[in-house]
Amino acid sequence: MADEQGCVSPLELFNCIAAQGERVKTLKAGQALKDEVDCAVKILQSLKMSYRAAVGEDYKADCPPGSLAPGGDSGPGTTEAEEDFVDPWTVQTSSAKGIDYDKLIVRFGSSKIDKELINRIEKATGQRPHRFLRRGIFFSHRDMNQVLDAYENKKPFYLYTGRGPSSEAMHVGHLIPFIFTKWLQDVFNVPLVIQMTDDEKYLWKDLTLDQAYGYAVENAKDIIACGFDINKTFIFSDLDYMGSSTGFYKNVVKIQKHVTFNQVKGIFGFTDSDSIGKISFPAIQAAPSFSNSFPHIFGDKTDIQCLIPCAIDQDPYFRMTRDVAPRIGYPKPALLHSTFFPALQGAQTKMSASDPNSSIFLIDTAKQIKTKVNKHAFSGGRDTIEGNT
Repeated sequence: MADEQGCVSPLELFNCIAAQGERVKTLKAGQALKDEVDCAVKILQSLKMSYRAAVGEDYKADCPPGSLAPGGDSGPGTTEAEEDFVDPWTVQTSSAKGIDYDKLIVRFGSSKIDKELINRIEKATGQRPHRFLRRGIFFSHRDMNQVLDAYENKKPFYLYTGRGPSSEAMHVGHLIPFIFTKWLQDVFNVPLVIQMTDDEKYLWKDLTLDQAYGYAVENAKDIIACGFDINKTFIFSDLDYMGSSTGFYKNVVKIQKHVTFNQVKGIFGFTDSDSIGKISFPAIQAAPSFSNSFPHIFGDKTDIQCLIPCAIDQDPYFRMTRDVAPRIGYPKPALLHSTFFPALQGAQTKMSASDPNSSIFLIDTAKQIKTKVNKHAFSGGRDTIEGNT
């Protein structure tokens, strides 16, 4: 983002941040559309992170690069609150403690999973809450109480989660939503659809279509191994299913008609140089939220609510979906959000398939895991175990 703003040197970055900060204030004061404000805030956050990377300290409004901070105190606690950057493709924070999830709940406008909700889930299911709930790994939700209302009134719902197959094997961080979704399927006894977004990875990564599809097949094997109910689970590749399901594609088109380019730019940060494939993709990830996208499972029923367990970086897709749903006559999907599985190097970012040294993959041997932990893992003392010896 910084380069797109034309900011190269630390001083130029400093001036860009000041100008963008004023823009955010102006938009808020003028009661601009939420998407436009969110986009401006996202650019401001990105600029501040670029500034920190370039200068080695947080941006201070009255302290241009090379100057002493007012009062001469640049010690701990005197900088601005550290900013977290979270979107569907990037998770990054300047805090060694990791993402501040309470602030993320406020920024995204979701609700905290509190003890009252956990107790209600236990009462509705008759089962002890999953350890991911008890330990706060799933920490945020949208409309979970509404799902429980429906369940208690014998109304059906279904689960939807997914995987973007960017590598031959999944890593342990990818398992978090699937382990929890398996438990949800067991205790609520409901259908589950799992979307493999091989089309997305073809659009975003340097992959051929055959490679993206091949990764989807391999990743599906890892997902199947989690033990889902074979009679209530549908795993599909976008590259396969889009061409064979009229119900699915019709919903994609309906969603596309009701979301403008300005909206997706505001939500996802797309630019004029992004391909039209990327710009239109959010509608494809949104479509499984609606039951008639799967006529072989639900027929033409449009009133079956969807519950989506996912990491919170996927929430922008479903904020868009929830905005569109009532305009096309469908119920809003509910969500359960998980925290991120930190990279081996520390909590400042998440495990990523794009960086093999940040992750432990499900196909790694015991020797490979030991080597990664010894060489790359943040131990809390020195940066690596080798550094402590």
